[in-house]
Amino acid sequence: MQDAAPATMTDEETAAFAEQVFNCARSGDADLLERLLDSGLPVNLRNGKGDSLLMLASYHGHFQAVQVLLKHGADPLLANDNGQMPIAGAAFKGDLPMIKLLLEHGVPVDAAAADGRTALMLAAMFNRMDILEFLLSRGADPAHRDARGATALVAAQTMGAVEAMARLQALAD
Repeated sequence: MQDAAPATMTDEETAAFAEQVFNCARSGDADLLERLLDSGLPVNLRNGKGDSLLMLASYHGHFQAVQVLLKHGADPLLANDNGQMPIAGAAFKGDLPMIKLLLEHGVPVDAAAADGRTALMLAAMFNRMDILEFLLSRGADPAHRDARGATALVAAQTMGAVEAMARLQALAD
């Protein structure tokens, strides 16, 4: 892949180049991302689903690529068209180091997109106890409600996440 898109590309060539850039984020090619960003690639570039480079890199667990994107000013609160944020994707995937990295770069522990679902809710849904405990230790609000009024406890109950239900119920009592 070239390091930068030539100024005289056709629409098809531009689309192909953009797809290569998004694949670069998905595959975690931190070195190439660094060169592209240094050459002027917009750090908050989004694909047709609204996924930013940061969303793709973080969702696929590419720590070094996420570090590069954050260093270049990627917005860690930029939600995709489904209302998902990078921290929620990391919680869904069970990636505690990624969650820690995002929090270190200013993501609020209870960050939520339009649906109101937080990383704590996703951790509870999937019984990811290490993430649940970490987020609680960082001040995550177990009483936070999503757009439908559900809390992390309700999310755990809905999915049958027994350990998460017990821990969150103990907090509610």
